[in-house]
Amino acid sequence: MESRSRAHEQFGNSLGRVSRLWRAEIDRRLAEHGSTDAQWLALLRLQTMDQPVTQAALAAAIGVQNPSMVRMLDRLEAEGLIERTAVPGDRRAKAVRLTAKARPRLARIRTVTDSLRTELFRGIDARELDACMRVFSLLESKLRGFGAFGEADAAPSSRMIVP
Repeated sequence: MESRSRAHEQFGNSLGRVSRLWRAEIDRRLAEHGSTDAQWLALLRLQTMDQPVTQAALAAAIGVQNPSMVRMLDRLEAEGLIERTAVPGDRRAKAVRLTAKARPRLARIRTVTDSLRTELFRGIDARELDACMRVFSLLESKLRGFGAFGEADAAPSSRMIVP
């Protein structure tokens, strides 16, 4: 029983550590291509969402505050990667959509993230990965059942970004 408790105790720490390391490595590799962490995450998330999407919904989807989102979108808009328009009926809200100019950047992001995934999963048996994904899916379902997530987080995990 004690080894099981120890495994449970270590699981969260290990999961958090792997998540941070994964994200840091993607950030490092994409920085070589001119993308900051928040930018690539916003672009990938936009690609999976029904567009246009409000700035607030995008901010919630990637877990940043609205003021940070506005600054990041200012930079993406200056690069011509997104465009923002007014939301009919809401003078304060802005809708965001990707532009055609974003496609090459998204392709580079996908190439980098695909390469990292290939490197990371080399030597990991498909059955091990399937078992891991089953555990993650069960945990995600249980966590969502607690109701502590916002509307943007309530979307099925298949719509979430996993670079």
